[in-house]
Amino acid sequence: MNITPSHIIEYLFCPRFTYFEYVLRIPQYEERHYKVDKGRKMHELKLIRNKKYLRKRIGVKDKYLDQYLTNGTIRGKVDEVLVLNDDTMAPLDYKFAQYKEKLFTTYKTQLACYAVLIEENFNKPVEKGYLVYIRSKNKLLEVEIKLEDKNKVIEISNKIIDIITKNIYPRATRYKKKCVTCTYKNICVK
Repeated sequence: MNITPSHIIEYLFCPRFTYFEYVLRIPQYEERHYKVDKGRKMHELKLIRNKKYLRKRIGVKDKYLDQYLTNGTIRGKVDEVLVLNDDTMAPLDYKFAQYKEKLFTTYKTQLACYAVLIEENFNKPVEKGYLVYIRSKNKLLEVEIKLEDKNKVIEISNKIIDIITKNIYPRATRYKKKCVTCTYKNICVK
């Protein structure tokens, strides 16, 4: 089984999400939102427009577009894998969002997943990642990615695999406010 950044983000929301969706196979039936569809179209347009553009201001000397990477445990599609002047690499991800002076944990987690994949596939260190906020005039945000961020991704991936392969019913989130918006609130035994 290959774990995606979405699996990890759902697990961080609540470990039982993983159980209901991937063990019991109860789909979450989330509606597609306008912003999601618009974001996908903008993402595709950015990849086409930025094909040859190198962000020299941040020290990019080369890049790989739309990279599907896997390491046997985790898989994901990285918008851009940047090769930096110091021979490190960095993921860059486009977000159809506005930057509101706050870095969402989900975005940082996604970059940490990509960092793990880049390090294992390219055999180069990843110390930071970048987010481009399309709805804020393409604001570029640099995000530090620490070893502990990458280790957490690996640890959570292993926990998700255990839940799915061993049929483990995990503890619910301790943040009960999350339960209000959860797809599974009506069937979750607290």
